Amino acid sequence: MNPSESERLPWYHDGLRFSCTECGDCCTGAPGYVWVDEEEIASLASHLGRAVEAFEEKYVRRVGRRKSLIERPNGDCVFFDNAARRCTVYLSRPLQCRTWPFWQSNIQTPGTWAETSQACPGCGQGPLVSVDKIKAQAAIVRV
Repeated sequence: MNPSESERLPWYHDGLRFSCTECGDCCTGAPGYVWVDEEEIASLASHLGRAVEAFEEKYVRRVGRRKSLIERPNGDCVFFDNAARRCTVYLSRPLQCRTWPFWQSNIQTPGTWAETSQACPGCGQGPLVSVDKIKAQAAIVRV
C-alpha cells in the first residue's frame, strides 16, 4: 500500500466492535434531538396504529425547518420505557437510532470513539463491524 492510500484510510480501517446491549443509555439523559423525516414519521405512526397527523401532534416537535421526536422532561426519548429499559418502537425506530453509534461525531477520532465507548457498553463488544458498513452508516445521518 502506498502512502497516499494509507493516508486515506480512516483510523478504524480494521473495523470496530459493536453489539447493542439494549441498555437504553443512548435513549436517555441530556436533552437533544432525534431527527425524523416524513417517511420515518409515517412508519412510526403506522407502528403505533395512529394517523400521521395525530402522531405528529402528540410525538413530534418542529425545530426550525426540521422535525424531532419530543422528549420527556428529564430528556428521555418519548418512546423509551424506563421501567423495562426498552425502546417501545424498536422495530420502527428512526435512522438516527439505527445508525448509533456509527455517527461521524462518534468515529471522528480514536478519542471520540473512546468517549462514546465510555457512554455505551456495546461499543468495543461483539462482532467486528467492517469499515465499509461503518462508513455507510456514518453517511446516513449527520449528528
